[in-house]
Amino acid sequence: MHLKGLRQILIAFAFIGMAVALNGSGAAGINGAGITITVHTRSLQPGEVILIEAESAQPLRRLRAEAFGREFPVFSEGSELKWVGLVGIDLDTRPGRYVLKLTGEDANGNPVAGQEALVVTGKEFPTRQLTVDEKFVTPPSNVLVRIKEESDHVRAIFDTTTPQRYWQGAFVAPVPGAPISEFGKRSVYNGKPRSPHAGTDFRGAAGTPIRAPNAGRIVLASALYYSGNTVIIDHGFGLYSYFGHLSSFVSKEGDLVKTGDVVGKVGATGLVTGPHLHWSVRLAGSRVDPMSLLSVLGK
Repeated sequence: MHLKGLRQILIAFAFIGMAVALNGSGAAGINGAGITITVHTRSLQPGEVILIEAESAQPLRRLRAEAFGREFPVFSEGSELKWVGLVGIDLDTRPGRYVLKLTGEDANGNPVAGQEALVVTGKEFPTRQLTVDEKFVTPPSNVLVRIKEESDHVRAIFDTTTPQRYWQGAFVAPVPGAPISEFGKRSVYNGKPRSPHAGTDFRGAAGTPIRAPNAGRIVLASALYYSGNTVIIDHGFGLYSYFGHLSSFVSKEGDLVKTGDVVGKVGATGLVTGPHLHWSVRLAGSRVDPMSLLSVLGK
């Protein structure tokens, strides 16, 4: 999708009140050294995705975004005057005032810059109490090496920012079922507190097809200890989809997929209480809510 298409999506969200500006009253930009920045998001809270638009008075040959101690790719389509990027507010981000900085070069190599203040507010996440197989709460010693190796491998994937952008246009939900466990919930398994829920769970009967929410490359299709049969899609530019608890794989590592392609089927493998789909999203390492991504770049 070209930038015009992205702008049409933004206009649609603004019209129905789903995209909000920093002051909650509509799109707003701040001029900085020739760059005007417009921010679109559900809210400025932990776990949210921010869609930014940058307009320059002169053609640019390079632009990048920095916020929350991370770097986020920015791209142009159809015009070197208009640039688009996605920024993630990690789940653990504390309330406070942050700065979104854009830096780059114009066609002659001269530096350009702009910035926008982002005031992040706090968010209370509920707690869920679950009873699961004790082997997932206190793993036996003979699987500890496996768990660490899998964790290191997944972390290495998320720490990689592919310079190519695979995703195009709107994102779609991977299954038709409604969310049944929200992003950010604090988890207590068998009475023992564990890490917060860094994804969203969706209702789905075993065997339900799981579709790619956007184009990308399969970088993992394997059975992991906690998330069971797992698929990771690299959408490019540091954006990843992580699907857990599958009953079976339809895709394999290295496959290129398009929006809507079936990559696997819903199941109940790993740490679960029943069949469902777990969908996590990582954006330049930030843990963000898949529903926020669908809000700012969904159909």
